[in-house]
Amino acid sequence: MKRQMNRRSFIQAGIVPAALMLLDHHAFATHNDETRDQIADSIVVSGVELKTASLPPSLSLDTKTGLVMGKPITSQIIYRSPTHAWEVRGTITPKGDYLVMAPIGEHYGPPSKVNYLAAFRSRDRGKTWTGPTDPMKTAYSMHGFIPLIPKGSHRLYAFGTQAIPALQEGKENAPIGFRFSDDDGYTWSDVHLIKPENDPNFKGMSVMRMCETASGVWLLGSHEATWQGNKLLSTRQYVLRSNDRGKTWTVLPHPRPQGWFVASKGRMDEGRPISLGGDHVLLMIRTPEGHLWASWSDDAGITWSTPEPTSLIHPDAPPMLFHMPDGRTLACFHHNSSGDWKKGRSEVWVSFSTDGGHHWTTPRFVLAIASVPNTNNGFYDYQCSYLDAFCDGEQMHLFFPLRWSTVTHLTVKASALQTMPTKSELEKG
Repeated sequence: MKRQMNRRSFIQAGIVPAALMLLDHHAFATHNDETRDQIADSIVVSGVELKTASLPPSLSLDTKTGLVMGKPITSQIIYRSPTHAWEVRGTITPKGDYLVMAPIGEHYGPPSKVNYLAAFRSRDRGKTWTGPTDPMKTAYSMHGFIPLIPKGSHRLYAFGTQAIPALQEGKENAPIGFRFSDDDGYTWSDVHLIKPENDPNFKGMSVMRMCETASGVWLLGSHEATWQGNKLLSTRQYVLRSNDRGKTWTVLPHPRPQGWFVASKGRMDEGRPISLGGDHVLLMIRTPEGHLWASWSDDAGITWSTPEPTSLIHPDAPPMLFHMPDGRTLACFHHNSSGDWKKGRSEVWVSFSTDGGHHWTTPRFVLAIASVPNTNNGFYDYQCSYLDAFCDGEQMHLFFPLRWSTVTHLTVKASALQTMPTKSELEKG
């Protein structure tokens, strides 16, 4: 059932800031919206054709989300945006709620405010959700929510790109900063901009998850991009490091413009650091080379190995890397396709590593879009990338912006991911 309100009601309820009156209120919908997309008769997953009316026993079709998924997975729509929903990130708050945030509106970049960072909250472990609300109420557009709860703390941090028009460089580069909340994410501090001691005017983009090492060092990936009009010329990857809980920072491997990049492509971006225990850290990085790349540090991010390709096949899309419930095994969701960077994002597979990301298991199928393309733009029609995840006990909760419009929540027992079908098993039917 579609719920409709007039624009004044949305603003008075604190759901939509007045600056976003440009949004069409007739398109607003809640998580129980019954809108359906047409389901394709068949889809091709890693070269294997699947008939949606007669899927293999290991798979199921959810007609509400338009997803073919491994059968143990359950799915729901948290929110269907009237315009766009961008990078979705979630966390378990210090008091035990689930908090999910995503920019709603247009993507940041223009000098005017074109989106807000919407918050969705669940008090029953993801069964039901409230929102959207606008708890940060920024005067400028937002890129995303990178959560961090330091060890031994009840303070929730939100890191990310701060697209302050007066400080933005070019199309996307902007200061990186953070806010904090001491009331479980209901209200937030003013922004604190990161000014690395070795590059005080650092500008870049940060929307991938960060990490804290066992010794309390904070590591955050950031990259800068050079554009010529609408053509992306190059990117450089960096790591922002703080050993005093955000008071001071250093940019690595060197100040701009001496970041990492794949020489043959001139690109490397959206790095995701993850703690491997002690001072050991893995940095997984997006490239257009056809694989996810990786670098390792054994001194809490002071020095890093030369980035190298992993075995994980992936188009020009971000790493989606998380811990399994044991805190040691890594689960990397990837698209298992190195072809067209748009269509390649239409399916998600998962591989596992027990040696810190040096070796990965055979990919197992997780999900694919089964909706008929209807936007005349593959960037939207085939989007199930930028997946985020966290574990609550043995349950893994996955979140992503389906077709850049729908905040989607999947739930699966983490161990069940390791029994999803491989390509050879899908070929057998």
